[in-house]
Amino acid sequence: DSIYLSFSGFLPAALKLWCKHNLFLPQAIIVYRDGVGDGQLQALLDYEVPQIESSLKSNTAWRWVKLTFIVVKKRINTRFFVESEGRLRNPLPGTVIDVEVTKRQWYDFFIVSQSVKDGTVTPTHYNVIHDTVRFTPDRIQHLTYRLCHMYYNLAGVIRVPAPCHYAHKLAYLVGQSIHQEPHHSLASRLFYL
Repeated sequence: DSIYLSFSGFLPAALKLWCKHNLFLPQAIIVYRDGVGDGQLQALLDYEVPQIESSLKSNTAWRWVKLTFIVVKKRINTRFFVESEGRLRNPLPGTVIDVEVTKRQWYDFFIVSQSVKDGTVTPTHYNVIHDTVRFTPDRIQHLTYRLCHMYYNLAGVIRVPAPCHYAHKLAYLVGQSIHQEPHHSLASRLFYL
């Protein structure tokens, strides 16, 4: 089951490490969550989001930290094209689609983060399911696109925000190779790349 039921353990530890290294609390936490489909959105709202909020409220100093929770979907069939000189072409990297094909009842958008030499580029679908940070849609979209440039193992742009890709790499290493929690001395290192 991909719904994670114990945010309460790692979030306080992560916030303490953040404070130790930065000497202040973050004003906002933005969670990019992938690996779930549309049918699991309510479960995220019922289980994961409340766990994070509960962890934040458990410490008086943390209760002012705002939270935005964004679901990242890569496995989609949606494609977009731009008509140019009578031909259909792939949209340029950085193209955001947030009208017409998005759902009226959702706060969602698509981003084309990469270019491809051959074939059709696949956008990534983002759905903001919880938002107390209250960034404008443009700011969330810009941040999301910028995070696709932050993967250190590649000189180019990746399809999802780097934190999602890092999480995949770490989960794969733990699940396939070491079968245990990595040593605490590695916590601030990108050892899994």
